[in-house]
Amino acid sequence: MSPGGACCSTGLLLTLGWLFLAGLQSTCGANVTALQDPGLGHESENEGEIDEEAEDDSEVAESEAPAEATEEDASNKTVVKEVEFGTCTVTCGVGIREVILTNGCPGGESKCIVRVEECRGPVDCGWGKPISESLDTVRLACVHISPANRFKYMWKILRPDQQPIVLENDSAILEVRREIRPLAFECDTLDNNQLIATIKFTVYTTNELQMRRSSRPDTDAVLVFVLTTGVVICIFVIFVLIFIIINCSESFLGGGGLYDRDSF
Repeated sequence: MSPGGACCSTGLLLTLGWLFLAGLQSTCGANVTALQDPGLGHESENEGEIDEEAEDDSEVAESEAPAEATEEDASNKTVVKEVEFGTCTVTCGVGIREVILTNGCPGGESKCIVRVEECRGPVDCGWGKPISESLDTVRLACVHISPANRFKYMWKILRPDQQPIVLENDSAILEVRREIRPLAFECDTLDNNQLIATIKFTVYTTNELQMRRSSRPDTDAVLVFVLTTGVVICIFVIFVLIFIIINCSESFLGGGGLYDRDSF
């Protein structure tokens, strides 16, 4: 073999060897990359999940924060209102009463009236007095509140041991003339056909009325006389006590009640 052919074969072998080594390096690099890719994938997936969980937690925290703020605002705005009821204007029948708010009043007031409502008591109101009377006529009134036309009224004349006589008048006010004998009237107040109040009146005759009026001044005069006498006696006793106290003090001071220093 000639020297030129030997050099060519040697160069060829070197070239093939270099290519073979380059192929082995590329193959090893690909394998290393393939071995490292799964770990990197898992790490990226874990990082993605962590980022998503962090975002979810932040969203939940943001959503809970406004909810808590809303609840706090609502609790601050919500005021427990306490209500109490006033005294009814009547002791029987139908009347009105005030509904009073004791907490949550506007302007910081301790109490305020919310509304006025109806109240009821026992049905039987006993014997009443006329709203006006003269020697000839008497005006009587049933138990009612405004508006008067809301209720139904039934007037009756009471008779001993007999059924009462129902009158045609169905208004709240009844005007009657005095008779030669006293009469007893009764008025029933009905609400939706339910009896809510009943009251009775006695209408005296003219002579009885004059006798009652004439007897009242005597009683009033006696009462005034007794009261006046009692006041005068009390004033007299007070002056007597003052006079006694002054005399006792003067006698005590003038009679040597105070010790003299020179006497010792």
